[in-house]
Amino acid sequence: MDHLVWDINPIFWDAGIFQIHWYGLFFAAAFVTGFVIARFIFSRENISLHYLDSLLVYMIIGAVVGARLAHVIFYDPVYYLHHPLQIPAVWNGGLASHGGAIGIALALYLFCKKNPSIKYLWLLDRMVIPAVLGGFFIRIGNFFNSEILGVPSDKPWAIIFSRVDSLSRHPTQLYEALTYLVIFLILFTLYIKIKPRRDGLFLGMFLSMVFFSRFLLEFTKVRQESFSDGVLLNVGQLLSIPAILVGLVLIYYYFRKKQTI
Repeated sequence: MDHLVWDINPIFWDAGIFQIHWYGLFFAAAFVTGFVIARFIFSRENISLHYLDSLLVYMIIGAVVGARLAHVIFYDPVYYLHHPLQIPAVWNGGLASHGGAIGIALALYLFCKKNPSIKYLWLLDRMVIPAVLGGFFIRIGNFFNSEILGVPSDKPWAIIFSRVDSLSRHPTQLYEALTYLVIFLILFTLYIKIKPRRDGLFLGMFLSMVFFSRFLLEFTKVRQESFSDGVLLNVGQLLSIPAILVGLVLIYYYFRKKQTI
């Protein structure tokens, strides 16, 4: 069976001393769309838009630093210990979504400490909506980078990443991207349709749906960390379990309290 051969150059534009990577374009798209959605949410809930510029800066720093450090620490510490100058090279890929989630959560906490009129849980509950759409763009960027590869497969939709090898593989990046897009549509639709009586519902749904899907999709991925070979669950799955549990607790708490009103 003939499979699609993926051989896209990860560099979108090369001007010699200056390059634009596909990954960088999709990364930028994640924050541009996130800003647009955040602006819509703030306008809809009568929150001053003057917060948005600084909020975007906090989220970008938190997402990039958190995701990169998690990748460095949990997935390839030996490589980066020997190549420390590669740690800031995020344009080459290598961002862990678990670290990105933690980084954004910490950044938003600092933002709320500086702007006490905005409640932390309220902000988390809303910002997960653009955040999961950002995950869609990031995974498309991974696809263009031919990274986060799937395990070999003979499925008709398997893809050969010719810049890596000649094996047909699960396009796991696309599986994740489409999953995040569906979750975004669910959360955004619910946000438009309902008015929660308290905060925590969207955050709980985000954590449980995103990381449960991540847990399952890890079975289709090549393990990024060699030190977990021979272990049933990989690092991504182990890091997903606490997030799933926190999400379920938030959902339970939301509906239990709602019934007592």
